[in-house]
Amino acid sequence: MLTIRDIILPLRHDQSMLYYLAAQALGVQAAQITELHIRRRSLDARKKPELRWSYTVDVATRKSEKQILRACRNPKVAPAKEIWYKPPKAAAQPRLRPLVVGFGPAGMFAALVLAQAGLRPIVLERGQDAETRHRAVEEFWKTGNLDPENNVQFGEGGAGTFSDGKLNTGTKNERQGWILRQLVRFGADESILYDAKPHVGTDVLRQVVQKLRASVIDLGGEVRFGAKLTGLRQENGVLSGALVTQDGQVSLLPCEQLILAPGHSARDSFRMLEAFGLSMEPKPFSMGVRVEHLQADIDRAQYGPQTEAAPPADYKLNVRLPDGGSAYTFCMCPGGYVVGAASEPRRVVTNGMSNFARDGVNANAALLVTLEPEDFPDKSTLGGMRWQEEIEAAAFRAGGGNYRAPAQRVGDFLARRPTETWGRVTPSYQPGVTPCELHEVLPQRLTGVLEQAIPALGQILKGYDDPDAVMTAPETRSSSPVRILRDESKQSVCLKGLYPCGEGAGYAGGIMSAAVDGMLCAEALIQQINESGTDSSLHAE
Repeated sequence: MLTIRDIILPLRHDQSMLYYLAAQALGVQAAQITELHIRRRSLDARKKPELRWSYTVDVATRKSEKQILRACRNPKVAPAKEIWYKPPKAAAQPRLRPLVVGFGPAGMFAALVLAQAGLRPIVLERGQDAETRHRAVEEFWKTGNLDPENNVQFGEGGAGTFSDGKLNTGTKNERQGWILRQLVRFGADESILYDAKPHVGTDVLRQVVQKLRASVIDLGGEVRFGAKLTGLRQENGVLSGALVTQDGQVSLLPCEQLILAPGHSARDSFRMLEAFGLSMEPKPFSMGVRVEHLQADIDRAQYGPQTEAAPPADYKLNVRLPDGGSAYTFCMCPGGYVVGAASEPRRVVTNGMSNFARDGVNANAALLVTLEPEDFPDKSTLGGMRWQEEIEAAAFRAGGGNYRAPAQRVGDFLARRPTETWGRVTPSYQPGVTPCELHEVLPQRLTGVLEQAIPALGQILKGYDDPDAVMTAPETRSSSPVRILRDESKQSVCLKGLYPCGEGAGYAGGIMSAAVDGMLCAEALIQQINESGTDSSLHAE
């Protein structure tokens, strides 16, 4: 195969044009191309209003590749380079089946790798399966009836299931291509394999995670829903068991290897782990608000006047302020919705989500303030978590109860006056909003930065500081405020056999990075089993 980069096509085009331009780049007839696969596609809006697609493709031809490379001398043509990840195999069966706690992105892909290695993992997920969870979340958004164990944060697929399903990440890892291929195998659109900014969509993710679970089970694994880790047992610094609460009953599950992927909102688990004596530390994280604009305004700002054939526009912004503070946008959801993401009674949390079509009227993204442990009012290990709780409780009170969120027009926020009516942008948050003055809800550490950041970001993206844009508070769950310390073997520094993993453990910041970390922990566990020389004639119990 040969790779051809920078094939440029207009916004409206026929895919057959790829064959013609690829052949032109190679100096052959289009009929000589036997295969063409899109490796990457991105929308170039730098010369708006002229929008163009830029493609990188892999092609095979009837002609010798060496012959083509000698003849065409095109710097945009090169031999295709494929980095294929192959999951490891276990050389032996451990005495006890490994456990995976949490079935979000990290836990799902850890379980999948362990299952494909032949280790028959047992997965413990405190929430419910995706369909049961979906019904509970819809009920919460409609009525404010919250299930603390089955919500936007807890359940099959983790918090990412109720999001945009973005799969872009700032790091490069050979496992990413494998993750994308698995997601397509389980029902995601093939475009995630080549789009520069791939997304699955919450409506599709709900189906994907169920098929992934079925694959783990088909390979001998087990997934237990409504099963919550409530304690650990150890002997001489080595993991020996897990206390599991299910249907009101507590049982001891013997185990020697446990991948702990609790998610960033498992506060009761963090408290349990601190009481157990596990080594943890506070870590930097971010908090802020959700900001909504009309999607049509974002499209015009990013593309110019010609937007009909273009996909819904997104943005990714950041600003460093003169006083040293900083803010950035996160989890931008084109054509999406702001939704209630509480997991505890009498606390309000916001998040953003969008379906695969991204066809909602509004665009939304988190606008977050970067916070360091020294910013936390409480300097203890769980100080950042306690600050989150205080802000969420204040937002619940300001919203007036029933999980309504406090919200304010950007113009009113900058003028420090309460919002009384909405303008061009209607808040999309479910279960509903209460107009307010956010300076009375959020700490000055956040509002002071937001006041400076919004006008500055308006200089970067036209209309970002639109007075009618809506701010809904608070966005507190962007990442974990705590890190569970682990060593180079991915095991806890004080408890061998325990593998802290993913976003909740402080080692990831999104679906893709969490999935990669889950795989890395699974590989480390497999390596530990292989190096231990466990007799392969033993069967896992």
